Amino acid sequence: MAEAHEATNEGVERVLIVSAHPDDVDFGVAGSIAAWTAAGIDVTYCIVTDGDAGGSDLDLPRDEMARIRRVEQTAAAATVGVTDLHFLAYPDGRLQPTIELRRDISRVIRSARPQRVVCQSPERMWERVYASHPDHLAAGEATVCAVYPDARNPFAHPELLADGLEPWTVPELWLMAHPTVDTYVETTDTIDKKIAALACHVSQIPDPAGLDQRMREWGAMIGARVGLPDGRLAEAFKAVDAA
Repeated sequence: MAEAHEATNEGVERVLIVSAHPDDVDFGVAGSIAAWTAAGIDVTYCIVTDGDAGGSDLDLPRDEMARIRRVEQTAAAATVGVTDLHFLAYPDGRLQPTIELRRDISRVIRSARPQRVVCQSPERMWERVYASHPDHLAAGEATVCAVYPDARNPFAHPELLADGLEPWTVPELWLMAHPTVDTYVETTDTIDKKIAALACHVSQIPDPAGLDQRMREWGAMIGARVGLPDGRLAEAFKAVDAA
């Protein structure tokens, strides 16, 4: 892994997080989000699917699972100081990086006007393959395309301009679960909020009793990889200059 550096928030007033499913955002970046909102940064979520293919209850109607997961994600967001959520309601498990998805993510970018977009990596991570769910890869690819070139191009998706949404250039693009990371946020002081956010996803956490230990061990492992002292926790990303 290349040497990673600690991120700064200079010039960042608004951050947009795009993820495929409810709870993806909390596993990947909730500790960082808690730090950002505490620093006065406005954070917006764009959740591409409602996670209706999640859970293991065969008797639960899928539209009810979608409703439950929206409620869980809204509660989890509030735990880390986020109240602005956009649910795109694409089918869970069948996501593709279509032009329609690119348009819908571009709509949220132009509306939120973030200086930083955080999304899932479109590149598969072989050492931790479960992080590379096909929906994650598709959401990541569509988001990268929305950041460049769609959201900044007045001639892409003309219906957005017709709706009064002016082009917006995102300066920073951060990728979660990328094979190589170069940027980290220390989350030692926000791990409790990350765990509380994840605990809101009751329908998806089969072992809530072990959640605390797993998240602390995961954060400590990342902290060690980026060079933090023993006992310090972090979340790590691949940061791309997108200006």
